[in-house]
Amino acid sequence: MYKLNPQISHNLPFTDFNFLQLAEKLLNLLKQCSSTKSIQQIHTQMLINSIQKPNFLLPKIINLKDFTYATLFFTQIPTPNEYAFNIMIRGLTTTWKNYSLAIQFYYRMKFSGLIPNNYTFPFLFISCANILALNHGRSAHSMVFKIGLDNDSHVNHSLITMYCKCGESTYARKVFDEIRERDVVSWNSMISGYLKIGYAQEAVKLFMEMRELGFECDEMTLVSVLGACGDLGDLNLGIWVEEFVKKKKLEVSTYIGSALIGMYGKCGDLMAARRVFDAMARKDLITWNAMITGYSQNGESNEAITLFNLMKEDNIIPNEITLVVVLSACAATGALDLGKSIETYASRRRLHHDVYVGSALVDMYAKCGSLENAIRVFENMPNKNDVSWNAMISAFALNGRPHEAISLFRSLLNDDTCKPNDITFIAVLSACVHAGLVDEGRRLFYSMKSSFGLVPKLEHYTCMVDLLGRAGHLHEAWDVIERMPGKPDEVALGSLLGACQKRRNLDVSERVIKLLLAMEPTNSGNYIIQSKIYANLRRWDDSAKMRVMMKKQGVAKVPGCSWIEIGSEVREFLAGDVLHHFTTQMYRLLIDEMKREGYVVKVDST
Repeated sequence: MYKLNPQISHNLPFTDFNFLQLAEKLLNLLKQCSSTKSIQQIHTQMLINSIQKPNFLLPKIINLKDFTYATLFFTQIPTPNEYAFNIMIRGLTTTWKNYSLAIQFYYRMKFSGLIPNNYTFPFLFISCANILALNHGRSAHSMVFKIGLDNDSHVNHSLITMYCKCGESTYARKVFDEIRERDVVSWNSMISGYLKIGYAQEAVKLFMEMRELGFECDEMTLVSVLGACGDLGDLNLGIWVEEFVKKKKLEVSTYIGSALIGMYGKCGDLMAARRVFDAMARKDLITWNAMITGYSQNGESNEAITLFNLMKEDNIIPNEITLVVVLSACAATGALDLGKSIETYASRRRLHHDVYVGSALVDMYAKCGSLENAIRVFENMPNKNDVSWNAMISAFALNGRPHEAISLFRSLLNDDTCKPNDITFIAVLSACVHAGLVDEGRRLFYSMKSSFGLVPKLEHYTCMVDLLGRAGHLHEAWDVIERMPGKPDEVALGSLLGACQKRRNLDVSERVIKLLLAMEPTNSGNYIIQSKIYANLRRWDDSAKMRVMMKKQGVAKVPGCSWIEIGSEVREFLAGDVLHHFTTQMYRLLIDEMKREGYVVKVDST
């Protein structure tokens, strides 16, 4: 708390000199303020002594993030000028992220007769971008032309960002092309804008053009290009960027290092990603998240969990992204105990109400077989988005409660804040598969386009193939395969081949196996199933031919594997594996579990 001199705490008349001294003293004290209370003391003295300095008080209040005080103070300014409006719009945009109110203040500024300037528009366009207020953004863009700010670099950069975020890449590119004197920030704005809307190829092309015209790229350029490389799976360009960094002797900052790790992870080169990770002297949360995500996305869930434990030992505090990625790894390996401990941690850090953490918890519990916990988390979520609904619908489908999945899908249709998307229909069609609801599945599949404007993708066709195949409609399932956009994948063909085995259908199975052997010639399961189909129909010679073909291809039957959680680690073991370090403990645990479930355990004496 700052104490004022007693001689200035009363309301006595001052000479002009004394008045200026007091004003200067109060402004100097204002610069030192670090709390709302101390600002209020100075504000009081200014009011008592009729010192009008709102443009000094307002930014200080905003810096202390006191929204109520700032908005109330602004209303008490008799005639706010351009500076007061600009500082308020900036605070609403960057400090409080109240984008709608920032746009309202822009209109208030115009209606009061003031002309917005080059300090107004960048923050206005940022607000429009964040709430996709394209109409307001376009209207403001017209104003930019009217007052002659169309050549201001900051205004143009924010316009590019706004148009890209609103999905209007053509308008963004038009703004970019009309910039007379481009600098590296101009190029970065457009490259980054392309990347954010999924136009990775265009981002790379623009980067190449930038290099050809002789512009030197900076850290932001490289981070954006590495992101594009990851999205495109362009490992060669990603390697070139790393070599460029070395050649220019640029520091591998946490931003560039994390971008390199993310790029290598998306391209599937985990060794290179780990090499970059291990070589970094300083690793922040973003760096750890990038490496853990790389492992998780490439199916190396055990490595992701191990690295998460190392991260905690290094005293790095996980955030929402970390928890979502590690919960995904827990779901993939069935690490229920670790998943529960993460929920406890999230609750302690007040992250459990984050919609993505909550959705990841629902998914983890469902895939670990703890459906009641998944329901509990879902029902307790204060806010739900499409990810949350999809996770819970999938949870019911995955755990053999398809009718509840379909019922929840119908509840989603009555929700005003969310609507079904591609993933929702995969989940609800999977539920139809489990319940054998052929007519309901057909209705939902054909309603995607007619009722929801969604074009069925390969995954939806695969669900229909599985549904029809299990119900014995094998020829209809084959018709669906022939209507698929692009080539059918091994999942759709594999499920239909399995249905053919069950129904002893040779006609469709021979069409399917022909495609499967061309697609994945080293998959032992395909040979074995087709061999059994022949054997069931007493076509012994054909059955033997499949086995011979398998041997000629050098294909061996893959042994079954499973996972078991020991302490905080998930261990993999194969069927008949007696050489595993934890074999004795694993079998003892399994035997104890079987006894608890009431099974009579028969252990071979050998």
